Parts: sequence; C-alpha cells; structure tokens
Amino acid sequence: MAVTDMPLLGMLRTRMQWHQARQKLIAENVANADMPGFRPRDLAAPSFDRATGAATPSGVGLSLTSVGHIASSGSTGVGADPRRVKDFEIRPSGNGVNLEEEMMKSGDNQSDYQLAASLYQKSLDALKIAVGKR
Repeated sequence: MAVTDMPLLGMLRTRMQWHQARQKLIAENVANADMPGFRPRDLAAPSFDRATGAATPSGVGLSLTSVGHIASSGSTGVGADPRRVKDFEIRPSGNGVNLEEEMMKSGDNQSDYQLAASLYQKSLDALKIAVGKR
C-alpha cells in the first residue's frame, strides 16, 4: 500500500475535490445572477464510511449506457443537491440567486478547502518524520 492510499489522506483528497467542484457551482450561480429563470445549485457534502474511510455515494445517479444517449443535467447527478429556493427570494424574472448568500458560501468554501489542504500537508509531514526522511 502506498503512503498516499491511507484512508485519512484519501478522505482529505476527496474533501478537497468536493470543495473545488462546489466552488465551480457557486461561481456559476454568481455568473447567472441576472439570467431569467435560473435556479441556484449546490453540492451535497460527501460522507465517509467510518470503518474504511471510503467515500459513500450520496445519491443514485443515472448512467449512460450508450454514446447516443442524452446526458442528464448536472443538477440531478450523484452529489447534486438542488436547493429549494424560498418563494420570497425569487425575483419577478424567476431568478433565485441571492448574491450575498453565494458570496458567503464562497468564503466558507475557501476556508474549508484551506483547512483540508493544511491537514493534508501536515499529515504528509508527520509521515515523513515517522519514516525518518525529514
């Protein structure tokens, strides 16, 4: 088993990848703040099996069995969490993006990503010390 295949490091890598994908969705929400009828999207947080540390699927998605099939939209795939927008937050154009909320989520997401990256680096440093390479 490689050092980077340890469950803790795998969970941190998965968490960092989730934060990257979430930041992309938040940026799309902000970019489409003026598009009529646009509904904001978000990702469901990943969950991990306590025994193995492996990521457990958060939902069941559709799979393509042929190249000719039409792919489903991103809001219904595995890990997608289509939020319910409150009726009073929807503008007359049908847009449900709240810029203040999206910017707060963006800052929180960035902080959480930095924490996961720092933990990953510290874990690698501790492993190097244990092996005697530092």
